[in-house]
Amino acid sequence: MKADLIVGIQWGDEGKGKMVDMLAQNYDIVCRSQGGHNAGHTIWVDGVRHALHLIPSGVLNPKAINIIGNGVVLSPESIIKEMEQFEGLEGRLFISDKAHLNLPYHALIDQAKEKLKGDKAIGTTGKGIGPAYSEKISRTGFRVGELLNPKKLASGIIDYFEQSRAIFEVLKVETPNKEELVELLTEYKNKLEPFIANTTNMIWDALDSDKKILLEGAQGTLLDIDHGTYPYVTSSSCVSAGACTGLGISPKDIGVVTGIVKAYTTRVGNGPFPSEDFTEDGQKIADIGKEVGVTTGRGRRCGWFDAIAVKHAARLNGCDQLSLMKLDVLDGFKTIKICTSYEVNGEIIKYMPSDLENVKPVYEEIAGWDSVVGCREFDKLPENAKKYINKIEELTGVRVGIVSTSPERDDTIIRG
Repeated sequence: MKADLIVGIQWGDEGKGKMVDMLAQNYDIVCRSQGGHNAGHTIWVDGVRHALHLIPSGVLNPKAINIIGNGVVLSPESIIKEMEQFEGLEGRLFISDKAHLNLPYHALIDQAKEKLKGDKAIGTTGKGIGPAYSEKISRTGFRVGELLNPKKLASGIIDYFEQSRAIFEVLKVETPNKEELVELLTEYKNKLEPFIANTTNMIWDALDSDKKILLEGAQGTLLDIDHGTYPYVTSSSCVSAGACTGLGISPKDIGVVTGIVKAYTTRVGNGPFPSEDFTEDGQKIADIGKEVGVTTGRGRRCGWFDAIAVKHAARLNGCDQLSLMKLDVLDGFKTIKICTSYEVNGEIIKYMPSDLENVKPVYEEIAGWDSVVGCREFDKLPENAKKYINKIEELTGVRVGIVSTSPERDDTIIRG
């Protein structure tokens, strides 16, 4: 059995949470492969809102096992708080012993570095994700499995601060008190020890046993550390290939890849955004779509669907299909724009360049529709909504296999 994969195709916040939650009802195991508690998945079930940051979205399926892979940077404080929302997680949630720790001092480093950059700040969430990944790559980080020996881990952290004293002094980050640190790490150990496991072997065993596995990442392709709008990116690999390294599986183990896209485009933080709309339409999309970050509370920048960027991202991920989210947000617009090409220095191009700073969108306008809310069959969609979806398929070269028509789990069209 191969593992199916859900991946964000824009700048994150595409609605992966709803899709994973809905699809997870048919899977045995749901795995998170990268990112940290800077991610935010919102899921609505029977009118109740669930906000997830680290726990895989399959947690709302009482029969599913949820795995946090080695590619994640884990904040013990955040995961413990998030776990309090749910009962009976033992035996249903597992955390890789090879995942790296994101400890309180990482957030202090993150915020200090952003402050030093002034108007050149990236616009991070300030939650320590970048510093945690930086230490992982520089081989000075600490892993979840080390929580099982709090005293030894505390000594290692204090030694690290001593070795990097000059840097921490510039950043005005104080060395932790060792006794307080041991106490904190012991608290983390007591609460998390039952969940720490060798998750790679768990996934291998599940694949060999023909279990149905669903993989989910955080953020989106255009925030990928290698393929995103660098340096305005996250610190991990958000593309489908990143799920392999983030969970310890082979590319040959990947099955169906579903790319998640909004019916329009949003972005949080700084960085280029060719199809951003600065008119009343952009604000209208933000208001109707309630475009506020789950993790940060920051308003999202909004604009029109960028078919060039989506086609690029779909190719990077090997998408078999797209899942089009929040189509209902575009209800009532007289006309809807879709970016069909870019203008760069007077030249029209139909591919995504490495640098988007000087890119201007070229739009095609499509007539709007009244309402798609609650529609669960493709044939019952308004004609113009169907034309819009068909246009997206034409421009991106990928079939739209799933369409979401409201935040509710069941208001979803699955095309045969």
